Amino acid sequence: YPLGRKLARENAQRARRLQDYGSIITVVATDAPLLPHQLVRLSKRAALGIGRTGSVAAHGSGEIIVAFSTANTLPRVITSPIRELGMLQDRYIDPLYRSVIDATEEAILNALVAADPMTGRDGHHIEAVPHDWIRRIAKESHFK
Repeated sequence: YPLGRKLARENAQRARRLQDYGSIITVVATDAPLLPHQLVRLSKRAALGIGRTGSVAAHGSGEIIVAFSTANTLPRVITSPIRELGMLQDRYIDPLYRSVIDATEEAILNALVAADPMTGRDGHHIEAVPHDWIRRIAKESHFK
């Protein structure tokens, strides 16, 4: 159910930014054995999850996405000049792409719902997402 559209309509009279500035920092962490080029491709999928929540990455926004894997560790003491690494074959990475997109979207939505009201730079104030309103709309729309 498009709660965001309904929330926007009900709050249309409120002051808002005239330009879509803002940034988001996304961290993608996995224990899958991925090489750096695979992590770059994985991090690009996080942008799709950000887009699912309504972002258009407007001019002036500063999206930062980093990705890392904990699968291949390096010893503190080097005993050999050669180190073997594990890696996931590219043909098996698609489920990770889908997972990053879904996890990014869910993390943003969770952050919005868990947020408290805040006052930022130059006294700009934003209220928290009204939980009672969401519950009421969800019940009315049979969205449970």
